[in-house]
This record gives sequence, structure tokens and C-alpha cells, in this order.
Amino acid sequence: MTTLSRAQHKYLPYVLAVALFMQILDATILNTALPKMAEALGESPLNMQWAVISYALTLAIFIPISGYLADKLGTRKVFLSAVVIFCVGSLLCALSPNLNLLIAARVVQAIGGAMMTPVARLILVKSYPRNKLLTVMNFAVIPALIAPLVGPLLGGYLVELASWHWIFLINIPMGLLGLVLGFKLIPDLFEATQNLDWQGFLLFALAACGLTLAVEFGSQTGRGTLGLILGAISIILLLIYVRYAKNKAAPLFPLSLFGIRTFAIGITGNLLTRLGISAVPFLLPLLLQVVFGFSPSKAGWLLAPIAVGAMGIKPLVSKIIQRFSYRNVLVVNTLLLGVLIIILAQFNNPEHWPWFVPILVLMGACNSMQFSAMNTITIGDLKGTQTSSGNSLMAVNQQLAISFGIAFGAAMLNLLRERFMLDTLTAFQTTYWVLGGITILSGLYFLRLNPEDGRGMY
Repeated sequence: MTTLSRAQHKYLPYVLAVALFMQILDATILNTALPKMAEALGESPLNMQWAVISYALTLAIFIPISGYLADKLGTRKVFLSAVVIFCVGSLLCALSPNLNLLIAARVVQAIGGAMMTPVARLILVKSYPRNKLLTVMNFAVIPALIAPLVGPLLGGYLVELASWHWIFLINIPMGLLGLVLGFKLIPDLFEATQNLDWQGFLLFALAACGLTLAVEFGSQTGRGTLGLILGAISIILLLIYVRYAKNKAAPLFPLSLFGIRTFAIGITGNLLTRLGISAVPFLLPLLLQVVFGFSPSKAGWLLAPIAVGAMGIKPLVSKIIQRFSYRNVLVVNTLLLGVLIIILAQFNNPEHWPWFVPILVLMGACNSMQFSAMNTITIGDLKGTQTSSGNSLMAVNQQLAISFGIAFGAAMLNLLRERFMLDTLTAFQTTYWVLGGITILSGLYFLRLNPEDGRGMY
């Protein structure tokens, strides 16, 4: 445990707070701005998904090396470098004249983001005693609750009143604040570490990229065969990694983690559930703006109830789980989420939007309940060194699921429009039916939990 000065002890959590706010704001501000961005870049709004997928996928790929770099090079250097990379990526995004360069800039931005938040969290874990850590973390993650509410609204108003470039330029003053706080407060912590499993990292990165591209190409006319080939190659790479990791002393992701039943169920259920859930925040603003002609700001206001529901349920999550058990909460809550997504498919008249406000509040509450329950049951039975590697794999899994979910939702929408020749509204509605059905089916996976699983955590 490092010795902190009085100023560090008091203000160090603000570093994680700023990093979290920047990253979550960046992830949520984009959705309501995509149609206006598409118009400025000469693209269809329904083909902008890679501006979002590229960021989530890059996060998933680079998160595993953030801890290694921080231990080897020092937390101070890595965090400050991450903020600089994130800001440079944001500036490149704002300067991008076309979609391809925007996607490339988002990759740069995400490389910074992949190190920024995990390293800031690691600094707090190493700097505070266990009995103070929960209080410190709870303070630091407050921005994680506020940013999803602010992001869609801010994105909507910025593209209406200024231009889409400002949704990226706004990161720069926040990044400068993070740099100032970092220079003054962050201790430079090192840790003895083994060499990173670069071969495992390469296998994982190629497989993740290949699977995401396979989903995208599989929906495009004339590229279906390429999608199948990429999917097959990616699965082969995953199988090679499994065989490789069995014989590796310190693999990137130890397979022994999957010998822990609750971890295996939690990580798989997390991936399956997010396939349906992750596409909704991407698709809903497109439906509101492209089909129903809502302004970006009005679309942002209609997304706000999701964040309100998420914040409102937070104080009750542990009590509900304690009363009904992880198994029952996850099965019923996942079923309810699937039904709510299907209800969105009934939205066929822009005049009916007030009726959907309570639906979206409930959806936000269910999302918050789902993520909290899935995350805690996944890592709850990990011990010792398993905790660090399991937590890293869970974070990677979440970002992969987001990229897969958005890719799948966008692919389904384009497939229905281009190959089945459905009108845009019907294509959206059918996509929601499919996503809702997948979410309902994924809930059945949590039946593998025992009623007593997780009781030691409350």
C-alpha cells in the first residue's frame, strides 16, 4: 500500500471520476448525433454503426494489456499517456472528413480509453486500504450514473446548435483537467510482473475482430460468403487459443477461471444477454430521427428516462437480490427486458411517444439490475490472483458483447431492408422482435445457477 499525501488522499478519487465521465459520456453522446453526422459525411444514418462498434471492439482488445503496462511502466506514465492518446483521438475524430477516417480515429481514441479508466481504477485499489475502498469507489463512480443521462441530451443539442464536431472536441478540456489532476495527484506505482502473453493477445484480437466483421459482412449483399469464411477462421482461432492456453503457464485469460461454476455461468450469460440489450441504445435514436423525424434533442430527451430508471433502482438492487436470490432475479429480469424490447416494436406512431416514457424508465431500471447482478455473480467466487484476471476478462467480455450486439442489430436491420425489401419502419420493428426474443432465450441460461449461489455476497 502506497503512502498518500493529504491532498492525494482527499482528491485522488477525482482522477477516476473525470476518466469515467469522459469515457461514458463519449460512449453515450454519439448515439443521438449519428444521423446528423451521417448527413455531414455523406453516409446513410443506417450505415454508421462502425463509428460505435470500432470503439467498443478496440476497448475489448486493449483492456487486457492496460494492467500489464501500468505495472511495468508505472501508473502515472500510463494514465497520463492514455489521457493524451484519448484527446488526440478525439481531435482526429472531429477533423475526420469521411466515415473511414472517423472509424480509424475512434480506434485511436479507444486505445487511450482502454488504458485510462482501468488504470485509474487500479491506482485507487493500490492506494487505499480495503476498509476505505468501497467509499472511495462509490464516490468515483457517481459520474458513471450521470454521464448516461447527460450524454444523449448533450449530443442532441450540440449537433442542433453547433456541429457534430463538438461531441468530440468537448473531450479536450475534460482531458486537460484530467492531465492537471493526474500530474498533481497520481502516484507512480510499479509492480513486478510476468511477460505479457503476446501470442495469446494476438489470437484473441484476431478472433474478436474476425467475429465482428463476420456479422457485418454476413448481412451485406455479395459478402455473405466472406462473412462465413471470416466466422469460420475466427472460431478456429478461438479453438487454437483454448489449446494454447491449456499448455501456457500464464496465458492472457486463464482457462481455470471457467472451472468456477458461477464465473462460467455469469460470463456466458453476460455475453448472451448483452447481444440483445446492447443494440437498443444504438437503434432507438435512429428510429426516432430517421423514421419519425424527431430532432436530435427530442430524441435525447426520450432516451433520458432510461438513465433515470437506472439511477432510481441503484439503491434497491442489493435488497432485491437479497430477497429473491441471484438466480430468480436474473431469470425474471432478463425475461422482462426481452418483453420490453418487443414492446418497443409496437411503436409505429410518433404521436404515441409519451406512452413509451414509463416503458423506457422500466427498461433502464431492468438494465441496471441486470448488469449489477451479472457482474457480481460473475466475480463473487473468485479468490486471490483469480480476481484480477477474472475482472479483466469480464470487462473485455462486456465490450465484446456491446460490439457484437450493435453489429448484430445493425446487420439484422440492413438484412431486412436490403434482402427482404421491408420498409424501414417494419425492418426496425422486426429487428426489435428478434432482439427481444434473443434476450428472453438468454434468460433461460441463468437457470443453471443454484438458488443459494451468491448468498455469501450479501
